[in-house]
Amino acid sequence: MANIRPAVFARMGWYPDTKEECIKLIRQWSSLKVDAKTADIRGMGGIVPHAGWYFSGEIACQVYTFLSKAQPDIVVVFGKHLSVSSPRSIMVDGLWETPLGDIQIESEIASALVDEYDFVVETCSRFEEDNTIEVQLPFIKYFFPEARLLPMGMPPTPESLDIARRTGALCLSKGFKAIAVGSTDLTHYGPNYGFMPAGFGEKALKWAYHNDERVIKRMCAMDAFGVIEEALAHHNACCPGACASAITMAKNMGAIRGEALVYGTSYDKSPGSSFVGYVGLVF
Repeated sequence: MANIRPAVFARMGWYPDTKEECIKLIRQWSSLKVDAKTADIRGMGGIVPHAGWYFSGEIACQVYTFLSKAQPDIVVVFGKHLSVSSPRSIMVDGLWETPLGDIQIESEIASALVDEYDFVVETCSRFEEDNTIEVQLPFIKYFFPEARLLPMGMPPTPESLDIARRTGALCLSKGFKAIAVGSTDLTHYGPNYGFMPAGFGEKALKWAYHNDERVIKRMCAMDAFGVIEEALAHHNACCPGACASAITMAKNMGAIRGEALVYGTSYDKSPGSSFVGYVGLVF
């Protein structure tokens, strides 16, 4: 197990820890076949939520179902809850465990990035436990069984966008087909999060929806730096660096616009005074 990063959040119940249960849910959700409304949305990347599967798995699955048409060599997943002052992180080798089988880490692109930029290099035995990337992995293994994984934690800074741009350029120069995925949830509202600008009840739900709508519009416009500015000002994306990095990489590889396939909140599953917004969006 020395070169295999364990699926710690499967063991913690964020998503099923068996192959059979993961496949059952993925097949159930993917059968819904939510599609983009515009023909030029071709699946060059997307934005996915990262709560436990009970809350946001169906929304994330719609994105991966749409992206499955691409069948990339590499899936780049940008994630982590990071501030402007946080260090970047990356894995450069090894495997990452999933209930559907291990995923190979993409070493060539990762090593090239580490040579050019400063990263905290995580290994299969030394890593920060992080749900934002791990909860995506069963979807990636199911829909892209031969793809390699390039996981990166990206803070909301201009240099993150430079690195994302460089990641896309490296993939193109080496002839690798890649997609860029940004992992973020949206507004965290209520007493659990210390954020209640509109009080409680129906008024709060409407306020949070419109707050989420602000950042979703920036995502669809592929305004990477605008997403960072919006999220830092209005607290409507918990991983703006990851989201902006995915936008930048996809844009560098030819994407021109995004479309939100699905929107929802944790309130839909568990009504209460505290809730979180989720969007599934494709480029």
